[in-house]
Amino acid sequence: MKEAENIFLNLINQHKGIIHKISKMYMKDAEEQRDLFQEIVLQLWKAYPTFKGNSKFTTWMYRVCLNTALIYFKKDNRKVDKAPLDENIDIMDVNENEGKEEKLAYLYTAVQELNAIEKALIFLFLENQSHRDIAENLGISEVNARVKLNRTKEKLQFIIKKNGYEF
Repeated sequence: MKEAENIFLNLINQHKGIIHKISKMYMKDAEEQRDLFQEIVLQLWKAYPTFKGNSKFTTWMYRVCLNTALIYFKKDNRKVDKAPLDENIDIMDVNENEGKEEKLAYLYTAVQELNAIEKALIFLFLENQSHRDIAENLGISEVNARVKLNRTKEKLQFIIKKNGYEF
């Protein structure tokens, strides 16, 4: 048991950035982010015995983290936005060096206006997941993942413009 625990803790420590990003995307308040972070780690630990190594650890981790965040989000009766969406506008580049922290803050603020599934789509996109991997993680077809992602990027761009974050 001790060896499995050490392996788990090393993997979590190595990939804790994933958990932090999901927590920031789904919760506005720092305390809520910490609570979600802890809930995700707890669920990862509970699910760890089911990880058989048939996929990469991070692929399995994404699925558990996103499912936990979605359940946590729904359990707290958080508002889910269902606004109509358009296509074909690309998301801003948050990797530029100049003003990176400010741009990330704008992005996380804008992401708060997305519904839970849209947040998962954007998170996986920002993690450089392929459309196929996004589809697999969310349990949808690859075509559906591509369409939903394009619509979500358009919606996010609209939110960014609406809030005056255009840059």
